[in-house]
Amino acid sequence: MSADYALHGTVAVITLNNPPVNGLGLVTRTAAVDGIRRAQDDPAVTAIVITGAGKAFSGGADIREFNSPKALTEPTLHTLIRTAEESAKPVVAAIHSVCMGGGLELSLGCHYRVALPGAQVALPEVKLGLLPGAGGTQRLPRAIGLEPALEMIVSGNPVLSERLPALFDEVFAPGTDLVAAAVAFAEKIAPVRPLPKVRDRQAAHADAAAFLQAARARVAAAAGPFPAPLECVETIAAAVSMPFEQGLAFERERFMHLIGTPESRALRHAFFAEREAAKVPGVPADTPRRPVEQAAVIGAGTMGSGIAMAFANAGIPVMLLESSPEALDKGLTAIRAHYDGAVGKGKLTPEQLARRMALITGTVQSAEIAGADIVIEAVFEDMAVKEAVFRQLDDVMKPGAILATNTSTLDVDRIAAVTRRPQDVIGTHFFSPAHVMKLLEIVRGRATGNDVLATVLALAKRLKKTGVVSGVCDGFIGNRMIEQYIRQAGFLLEEGCTPAQVDGALERFGLAMGPFRMSDLAGNDIGWAIRKRRAAERPGMTYSKVADLLCELGRFGQKTGAGWYDYRPGDRTPHPSAQVDALIVDHARQAGIAPRRIGDEEIVERLVYALVNEGALILEEGIALRASDIDMVYLTGYGFPLYRGGPMFHADTVGLPNVLAAIERFAAGAHGEAWRPAPLLVRLAAEGRGFNDR
Repeated sequence: MSADYALHGTVAVITLNNPPVNGLGLVTRTAAVDGIRRAQDDPAVTAIVITGAGKAFSGGADIREFNSPKALTEPTLHTLIRTAEESAKPVVAAIHSVCMGGGLELSLGCHYRVALPGAQVALPEVKLGLLPGAGGTQRLPRAIGLEPALEMIVSGNPVLSERLPALFDEVFAPGTDLVAAAVAFAEKIAPVRPLPKVRDRQAAHADAAAFLQAARARVAAAAGPFPAPLECVETIAAAVSMPFEQGLAFERERFMHLIGTPESRALRHAFFAEREAAKVPGVPADTPRRPVEQAAVIGAGTMGSGIAMAFANAGIPVMLLESSPEALDKGLTAIRAHYDGAVGKGKLTPEQLARRMALITGTVQSAEIAGADIVIEAVFEDMAVKEAVFRQLDDVMKPGAILATNTSTLDVDRIAAVTRRPQDVIGTHFFSPAHVMKLLEIVRGRATGNDVLATVLALAKRLKKTGVVSGVCDGFIGNRMIEQYIRQAGFLLEEGCTPAQVDGALERFGLAMGPFRMSDLAGNDIGWAIRKRRAAERPGMTYSKVADLLCELGRFGQKTGAGWYDYRPGDRTPHPSAQVDALIVDHARQAGIAPRRIGDEEIVERLVYALVNEGALILEEGIALRASDIDMVYLTGYGFPLYRGGPMFHADTVGLPNVLAAIERFAAGAHGEAWRPAPLLVRLAAEGRGFNDR
């Protein structure tokens, strides 16, 4: 059973009991319907209360059942709601903590709703590319009015119960025993007839037609490539223009349409992928964790300062260690300037600024960080420098401290090997700006302890980041893949493209930023240093020399005012550069490469499939635990379009045989050595499976 039944005098109390959020899956729906019918059949029962066990009334439908037979197996969510609505005895929804999606739709089918203050009430389906599919678009406008209902449904954002007086018959005082209060309320209204039904009301608004027309224009401008927000508006409009049952049928039709769209499939994939990323085979959820009450960061540059702010924003005290007072002062000043700017924009209160600055201290004495629970180095990306830092940390830090490196490419096992405690060493690859970017790539070394890994995964959540575990390899998941992406972008320049043309194609595909704008933002000298290292380590690897020529001119990107694009003082807008275009043409002529016309489709396929092919190698090598982890890296760290679900999910959507055919076509052309199809891709394509089917 996933719903409990109990009698409180003449009131039957049905408690949804399906941890963690009382999702309304088939078993729970069946138990709830059985409970309502049992109460109906008991002449001693005068009223029914439905509530939720634990930390939620209900988080809504079980989305794992979407597109599965269970979603259509009786009793469906519609049947459960109709059973409550058609009950001859009054049904009271007693709401606390969380009431979302199908949970809110169930409450709207009840005759009365009571709540504790602070409950989060929402219809968040739009965030999964859907609309409320069990009457939410028809009942909520009737319950609270057209305008507030549209805002809740189109945004999907939660509203506190005390701010929805039209929805609730009573909001009890804080600390009230909800079940006891709901039972007393049910006893009071038990004799009242007729039973009130939300479906019988009208969706209130002074000028619904004008409001809906304005809403369509506003939502269309903000929705971008996602169809669900506009579909929400149209189904809400049906609550005004159609009888209830007709509106309900229209809502169902549009819900079924959306559930099959690639955008919704991608959003649902991302939803589950984020939750799966926290699960590591061999590291149970109850693995003991080390305390993290004090942090330290080595280096107060851009990355170190950002990491320090990430800790302070989460309420964790952090100490910055620098080699000189001047460097430390520069870092602390930059942090203060950032917070001052946030206050000026109204994103932070002066009190919040003061609290966060109080959590960040600085020192030039390594002994002063010895008591930290975790220390993260954010120094120059050079192995010798990293090794020197970790030798010092090994001597200074207390036993049990976690020693973390923010390296973006280097061998974490080699870094750990210079310490006497490799089990305490882990990679924590933050993405810049570290206090903003959601991704934290967690690199598990060969000797990293399970408790260290579990602690850092939990820390990622405290920092409001998505932690994705990677094995050790050059570049880990994200940067190893991006190298092949950038490599193809360079080849395209030699073959006749301009930086703006390549960037434009990728941005029209949906990426937040094309490869050349991204390089200018990160600093072209970073890639230059990696290529120099590659030349020594892999002398047979080919790549375009244009990027090296660019760096030899000192065009390192935005920080120097010139990179692949020209920049004006105080303005980050990229302007195509005649000097760069001439450099590209001259290099291609000297190399004997004849220019050709290249369209957006080839540009996108070459760059995205370069990511996919390298991702397949990473999966096969066990560097990434699952394809969805790769997708999370690219969705949260590299600006891959959410509505495409990540590179591996996008490949599954296109079809792996089609991806493989394109790669084989590229392999037959120039730079064929860069296009050896990954064995995993070949195998899955032959089997008719996708990366996410593994």
